[in-house]
Amino acid sequence: MIGTAVKKRFTELRTNRNAESIVLNMLLAAASLFLNGFGIHLTIQANLGAGPWDVLNLGLSRYFGTLYGNASILVSLSILMIDILLKEPIGIAMFIDAFVVGKAVDFFNWTHAVPVCTSAAAGIPMMLIGLVIMAYTQFAYMISSLGCGPRDTLLVGLAKRIKCIPIGVISIILLSLATAGGYLLGGPVGIGTLICAFTSGPIMQMAFRTVHFDATSIHHQTLLNTMRVLFARWQTRSATGNA
Repeated sequence: MIGTAVKKRFTELRTNRNAESIVLNMLLAAASLFLNGFGIHLTIQANLGAGPWDVLNLGLSRYFGTLYGNASILVSLSILMIDILLKEPIGIAMFIDAFVVGKAVDFFNWTHAVPVCTSAAAGIPMMLIGLVIMAYTQFAYMISSLGCGPRDTLLVGLAKRIKCIPIGVISIILLSLATAGGYLLGGPVGIGTLICAFTSGPIMQMAFRTVHFDATSIHHQTLLNTMRVLFARWQTRSATGNA
């Protein structure tokens, strides 16, 4: 009975049918994305070259003399605008993603949470640990069912429109462009960039398998539907308060 009740409650949370579920899932998304930022922090502190998108973020950060988080937000919002132009589904968690991850990395940089590695022997394990953390926090973020990340949405959107090219090839092209652009701006490229590019997918797949999670089973709620539910809740409370 208890197991059935818990499963029913979990299902209700994932459907985001009421304001309480949406708020809880927003908090879940924010918390998991904050921890995702710690995973990114580890891959950067490994000092072997950053992951493709982080090469771009760090390149912009160095070129303009701003914080990593500010550069990350700029990139995320730019990609989000492309997603909107492509008329892809936009969820409220995409905006949480855009702001929380970068600022989480800034927080861990500011607190000097993890020292910079000075050797590959220390850097490679740290990078892999960071990728594992990112994979599990990605799972926690996705089960909120409030939207995928801007980059994932862009990848899917392009794959739908360029059907003659496999999605894996499109992913490689996007990562290559991010790496090349970041490198030209001064972003760190190294063996760690290749490790991130070629192991992040398998590590994420392994993590999802351990928690029996199928990403394709998630039906993400759009921003418009989220706002409708929240507005309906606000109307109900206002009517009750005026009664």
